[in-house]
Amino acid sequence: MIDVTIENFETEVIAASMTQPVLVDFWAPWCGPCKVIGPILEKLEAEYAGRFKLVKIDSDQEQQLAAAFGVRSIPTCILLMNGQPVDGFMGAVPEGQLRQFLDKHLPAAGPAAEEELPAEEPLDAQDRLEQLQHAVATNPADDEARFEYVKALLLAGRLADARVAFEPAAAKAAGIRRLDSLQRVIDAMDFAARQGDADRAQAGLEARIAADRRDFEARFGKACLLAAQQRWTEAMDELLEILMRDKTWNEDAARKAYIAILDIIEPPRPKVAEGQIPPDDPTVATYRRRLSSVVLS
Repeated sequence: MIDVTIENFETEVIAASMTQPVLVDFWAPWCGPCKVIGPILEKLEAEYAGRFKLVKIDSDQEQQLAAAFGVRSIPTCILLMNGQPVDGFMGAVPEGQLRQFLDKHLPAAGPAAEEELPAEEPLDAQDRLEQLQHAVATNPADDEARFEYVKALLLAGRLADARVAFEPAAAKAAGIRRLDSLQRVIDAMDFAARQGDADRAQAGLEARIAADRRDFEARFGKACLLAAQQRWTEAMDELLEILMRDKTWNEDAARKAYIAILDIIEPPRPKVAEGQIPPDDPTVATYRRRLSSVVLS
């Protein structure tokens, strides 16, 4: 359980929810029901052993955060996944009901992986590709290994190979965020390939944007062209231009494409001593903050 304020909200809630569901408990010291549900939530966090992260926000001290989430009474609990609220409840609900709420949304508990890719020594790009290819061939159902393999192929500029490697998991993309991210980046690169000359295509899109700053299709197309050239931050800047004007444009296409790029560019986290938190990549951390500031504004 972690106490969250406006200063660490981005790191402990938004960024953390990209890889682990985060349950936010809005409470206050004077609230009787809060004192009932609080210990139950802490007990469940321990029992669920990493399947979700519990954070507590004092709604009296952090009124800006409470207002951003529309909190009208406490306790209020909100579950975030992939940077977005997905469900919530109010009041000191019984433990059994809490378990039902969590089990409805959290990934199922499973046995610890028997093997993990070795990370003791840094590998060059080719060695890592070969290692990931072997992992996928050994266990085709390992979506995490497949994600890392396809991601490595995309970063190496091997779009055709990435498309072939992704195909066995494509049907699951709609339900698994990181696979969905791969699909979106592949789609962006396919779009760019269909445009022919990249400079001419970008110039045409920029002319449309200059004529109408709310031409979101042109902005999205430009972002796809930039992503295909691995100009990742420029692509995200263009997507932010859409989000600042229309947060849900085209069924959240801009936000989902933005998250897809973050998934692709985020490097493997370095190993740290037990109990320590590995540092975030500075570029990824900066662009996550920018996304959350727009989404929560």
